Order: sequence, then C-alpha cells, then structure tokens
Amino acid sequence: MPTVIRARPSVPLSRAPQKANDGQLVSIALFCGIGLLISLVAVMFGEQGSWH
Repeated sequence: MPTVIRARPSVPLSRAPQKANDGQLVSIALFCGIGLLISLVAVMFGEQGSWH
C-alpha cells in the first residue's frame, strides 16, 4: 500500500510581505530600464566622452 508523505512548510506563507516586495521590484526594474535606455541612446549617438 502506498504511503503518502505530506510536508508542511516551516515558515507560514503570507501575501502581505510579497506586496511590499513587488513595489521594490517595480522601482528597481524602472531604474534599470531607464539606465539601459540612456546607455543605448548614448551608444547610438556615439557619445564617447561621457563614459570617462
């Protein structure tokens, strides 16, 4: 007869802290996206002096 093993997580899962982390993730993603866009524009226009 098969035995069923059920494991309970030691830390209870809640959605409240994840909502706070979502705001941080969005702000970091926007910051990185803006930085990548600025870098792309600088490379396209051949701005060499602004990197040093």
